[in-house]
Amino acid sequence: MVDADQTFVIVGGGLAGAKAAETLREEGFNGRVILIGDEREHPYERPPLSKGFLTGKEERDSVFVHEAAWYAQHDVELHRGQTVTAIDREARTVRLGDGTAIAYDKLLLATGAEPRRLDIPGTDLAGVHHLRRLAHSERLRHELRKLGRDNGHLVIAGAGWIGLEVASAARQYGAEVTVVEADPTPLHRVLGPELGQLFADLHTDHGVRFHFGARLTEITGQDGMVLAVRTDDGEEHPAHAVLIAIGAAPRTALAENSGLALVDRADGGGVAVDESLRTSDPDVFAAGDVAAVQHPLLHTRLRVEHWANALNGGPAAARAMLGQRVSYDRVPYFFTDQYDLGMEYSGWAPPGAYDQVVVRGDTGKREFIAFWLKEGRVLAGMNVNVWDVTEPVQKLIRARTPVDPEALADPSVPLESLI
Repeated sequence: MVDADQTFVIVGGGLAGAKAAETLREEGFNGRVILIGDEREHPYERPPLSKGFLTGKEERDSVFVHEAAWYAQHDVELHRGQTVTAIDREARTVRLGDGTAIAYDKLLLATGAEPRRLDIPGTDLAGVHHLRRLAHSERLRHELRKLGRDNGHLVIAGAGWIGLEVASAARQYGAEVTVVEADPTPLHRVLGPELGQLFADLHTDHGVRFHFGARLTEITGQDGMVLAVRTDDGEEHPAHAVLIAIGAAPRTALAENSGLALVDRADGGGVAVDESLRTSDPDVFAAGDVAAVQHPLLHTRLRVEHWANALNGGPAAARAMLGQRVSYDRVPYFFTDQYDLGMEYSGWAPPGAYDQVVVRGDTGKREFIAFWLKEGRVLAGMNVNVWDVTEPVQKLIRARTPVDPEALADPSVPLESLI
């Protein structure tokens, strides 16, 4: 049992932090729970920022993890718009931007990530966007409506998930869209060339123009407004707005300055945690985008930036803070919605990790399941416009035993029979 006079502090007011606070109360912890976020908003979920909220299909209130009254009702001390500037691990305190020091018995870092920036001329022009926060999405939604109304051009730097989801939203508003991507296909480092081309075709069919094998070198403008972008191969594209979507960097400054063990950026970055989400300090934990977990199922250190990791990682860390035995072995999972394509992906199959891609279904109709295999073992699976298969796909991944590729590709063979 945890004493009622203990104080658990959570730094980071996103989904991971909010779900950790919720779990502490659900598990019976009756000490102080202090949740500190640097945004003035109550904790919210991020997928709608590039999906339903951005397209106007979801209302603003739908993004929040809990109703505003929930925090007081559950005796969670919510500090909004407050920045934690330092951690004193010896004194077990965190210091806020206003100088206030808060003592903790256990500390959870759920500081998330921030958009990577381009160091090129023109990024300070009006009409240059990043997408990470609710305010970013509100501003971008207003921009997309304007572009659609005026037949304006949006240039997106980066053909990852955020870039493609915004491209889909922009086309639905009626804006012209050009995507500049250094790799030869979208999502090249996630899905490989085999499936990356499918997303290129999807967007091309909806009027998106791609410029592969290039990077932005300059954003040009006049009177503070965007006019065009230039790329390193000498091309120029007209633009009235630009989205920079080249990935996110874990927010590790607090951890680094306090001497916690980190993972090199070349290896994905983040705060190094064990399978219970504990850092190199036994009283400090990390979850969500910032945590690089020693994954007990995949036998590698893994940092995952997707919604499901925050949803599940926050509660797992909370239970570990309470002294429960935790082995965070969730199969990585994410999803996307683009035009009429819905997709779910489970697993982990980075470039070079797999030796075969097996497809069950019809890629031409965009109704299929793709599997990434290594020596017959399923490393990852992606279902496109095929539903209710996530559980068997994840069981195949967990089994870590070879399967017959021909049976895997045959829709008449139940996936459950291959486990």
